[in-house]
Amino acid sequence: MVLADTYRRRLHDRALDNYGYVTIRDAEDLAVPAVELRKIAQRGGLEHVAYGLYRFDDVPRSGRDQFMEAVLRVGSEAYLTHDAVLALHDLGLVNPLHIRVGTPKRARRRLPKYIEIIQRRVDPHELTVYEGIPSTTVARALLDCRSLVMGERLVAAAREATRRGLIRKGEADRVLAALGSAA
Repeated sequence: MVLADTYRRRLHDRALDNYGYVTIRDAEDLAVPAVELRKIAQRGGLEHVAYGLYRFDDVPRSGRDQFMEAVLRVGSEAYLTHDAVLALHDLGLVNPLHIRVGTPKRARRRLPKYIEIIQRRVDPHELTVYEGIPSTTVARALLDCRSLVMGERLVAAAREATRRGLIRKGEADRVLAALGSAA
């Protein structure tokens, strides 16, 4: 049985890779008119989350949804940064009150209080995607957290990240050397 190619199906397929979320940009990429997103939301099954951001109700929630939502709310070049990256990987025993999201652009959107924007440019080599979520590398996040997280926790997190393959050995040595004064 072949399923019909509909706007809803195209958007839903994209949402499955994005923790249930789709954006106006996703719709454009899929040749779905933006007005159709609003129509699908009005019919049910698609929740309007924020300006240009929607979520399919039938996609199961996970512990990573809020990270993806935070990045999508900030904009197209946004990425997780600082302790949000550590929290994403359960490193450093961090449980941040805010999800820190970096962006090279000025963000003018009204955002929920749980999202903290850090406006800065990061070297492209220090950006990656973890489980579909744009982020700084774990190494960059560890270094960025020196003023936020106790040094001993960062050193332990660096060692755990190395053990789990999130940081290469040479990179881990550089991070541990930089964290040495923090421990």
